[in-house]
Amino acid sequence: MNPRLAAARALASVLSGKASLGSSLPPLLDKVDARDRGLAQDLAFGAARWQPRLALIAEKLLQKPFKAADHDVEALLLVGLYQLFYTRIPAHAAIGETVACVDKLKKTSLKGLLNAVLRNAQRDGEAICASLDSDPVLHTAHPRWLQKALKANWPEHWQAICAANNAHPPLILRVNRRLRSRDAYLAELAAVGIAASPCTYSRDGIVLAQACDVTGLPGFAAGHVSVQDEAAQLAADLLQLVPGQRVLDACCAPGGKTCHLLEAEPKLAHVLGVDLEAKRLVRVRENLARLGLEAELIAADGRDLASWWDGQPFQRILLDAPCSATGVIRRHPDIKLTRQASDITALATLQGELLDALWTTLEVGGILLYATCSVLPEENSDNIGAFLARTPGARELDIDGTFGLKQAHGRQLLPQVDGHDGFYYAKLIKIAAAPQG
Repeated sequence: MNPRLAAARALASVLSGKASLGSSLPPLLDKVDARDRGLAQDLAFGAARWQPRLALIAEKLLQKPFKAADHDVEALLLVGLYQLFYTRIPAHAAIGETVACVDKLKKTSLKGLLNAVLRNAQRDGEAICASLDSDPVLHTAHPRWLQKALKANWPEHWQAICAANNAHPPLILRVNRRLRSRDAYLAELAAVGIAASPCTYSRDGIVLAQACDVTGLPGFAAGHVSVQDEAAQLAADLLQLVPGQRVLDACCAPGGKTCHLLEAEPKLAHVLGVDLEAKRLVRVRENLARLGLEAELIAADGRDLASWWDGQPFQRILLDAPCSATGVIRRHPDIKLTRQASDITALATLQGELLDALWTTLEVGGILLYATCSVLPEENSDNIGAFLARTPGARELDIDGTFGLKQAHGRQLLPQVDGHDGFYYAKLIKIAAAPQG
């Protein structure tokens, strides 16, 4: 399959609301020649990353928007514009190869339109951008609702957040402390000519100077290292794990934190991972198997205690709550296309319901660590404040550390270029059981 066609078809699934790039692109890449798969992936992710800006330009070039049935041609236009504005691909090749893909879509009536729009973009792109210069969407490449939310909540940081979201993320590893020290693994990397440096905040984290195929890293197959962002690595130590504890990892897929808990404290009595969908637990099992670790896994709604909880309290709970993922846009740029402003309130409600349900499974004296990969206070500090107000037996514990920004409740990490993702943590202790009604 032509790499441009593969990228466009994956992107069309996102535009139509049917899938994410994470699910739509891999099966299409299997149909692309191996030497062109990197190009197909770059085109899909690049077009998604810059879609808000590219869509503005397209709107200026089109007399009327595409019909819903033509999301595939719209996606081809975005792929073409991305090539013209963000790659070194010669314009004639970018236009010619992209327009030729219309034949495969069996929409030849739109071939002339796509060709004309791309040629006009090549000729008039600078003038069009100049005419849109006052629009912050053009400069931030973020959807208008999100750009406004970031500016309102982070007036001193919003532009840096947008810049970090638009940057390519670094490849960060977590060293398995059961098998290797970080210093020892850094030495192993240096011995095979791989440049890397220790992360600033995670004791197990290493950032590679250049991305690579991780399966070729020293000891990867043997479980010496895993891929995990530095911000996510902080959870294990924040939980203050000790031998003999029962630990719940709620919303556990894809299992990076589940594995890290078991690496950080090998003598835990029991680790239970719960996630809503059974198919998401497949990845958790694969990660556990590669690392030689064991945990009980159950597919269930965390709020439906009767379907998964045996009544035995937990001493530690990690709630990595479903969220807007606005802190990891650089890794999943299609979030810009799939998230809407209306999603945030619904997500905050879900997060609150999970907090309320899981709190009842926590032992008095136990700790619940609330985490999201969001940078929006409605899902984070505001949510925790509301939970504390309605839960008499809950108290917040201070999170020591130099990472992130202290909030009214919890700490917020903002995405950093060449550093960690955006993430939020709040640490709660149960000082009393709920009064019996």
